[in-house]
Amino acid sequence: MQETRLKIAKADIVSYFDNSKQNIFNKSDIKNIINNNKQFWRLANSTSIDEFLKFLVDETKMKKIDLGFSYRKIIKYIWDGVSLYSFVQSLKENSYFSHYTAMYLNDLTEQIPKTIYLNHEQALKGFGSTELEQEKIDAAFKRSVRVSKNTATYQNNKIIIINGRNTEQLGVVISPNPEKVSDKDSNIRITNIERTLIDASVRPIYSGGVYEVLKAYKMAIERISINKLSAMLKKLNFTYPYHQAIGFYLEKAGVYSESQIKIIEKFQRKYDFYLTHQMKDVEYSEKWKLFYPKGF
Repeated sequence: MQETRLKIAKADIVSYFDNSKQNIFNKSDIKNIINNNKQFWRLANSTSIDEFLKFLVDETKMKKIDLGFSYRKIIKYIWDGVSLYSFVQSLKENSYFSHYTAMYLNDLTEQIPKTIYLNHEQALKGFGSTELEQEKIDAAFKRSVRVSKNTATYQNNKIIIINGRNTEQLGVVISPNPEKVSDKDSNIRITNIERTLIDASVRPIYSGGVYEVLKAYKMAIERISINKLSAMLKKLNFTYPYHQAIGFYLEKAGVYSESQIKIIEKFQRKYDFYLTHQMKDVEYSEKWKLFYPKGF
């Protein structure tokens, strides 16, 4: 009987979803929809959310997407077409695209990465002041870098959700969706050029590696503000002296003026630092007090 009532109401149900401004749903969204429209659709009070979802998936354009992320499964429901970036962004509220994905979206790479990096910032919490010691820096960069294991695959793309440190979304901007397929597709949230280059310098493993990061610095020359990048670095207040890596990239890129590079030179260079983790054969920059891969 319930199935019959659902089929009788099918035209009205389809019309509702066709005219909705939303095309990506959680189970809780659809539960609210059925509760708000059950009377109008003349459905039995006993019609459960699971019965309604089964009907939508079996009888309409609704698709169920089940992503087996390492930490917790995420299930989404899509009505009709949706762009890749709109879908991925919907996985975590207030998330944004970063690292290699932001490099691609900001035209800072010639590659088309098949891994999508979605940054979901942790809750704001106090960090104790950590006094750096050279021995601890050396030990940390001899080890492999920690990477997020919270991954899943969707449409032949690997999605990595990064639980990034809380930055109050510094440098996150609204950008047009490059793969918009319908008016329901949202704009996307990405890191701007300056923040993208900082993130890439901090985690080259998420950004195609150090050679791709260097290329990004070269490609950014016409659009970057080094003053803005410097101000961001001060706000981010990293424990490690990542400004030494950034200054090195700027100089190595060979396209920045001496006055631009001097903006980063003003930062203190007290410790030896490393361009990336677990380098075997290295060279050393006296100016930036930085170890980098031999031949880089």
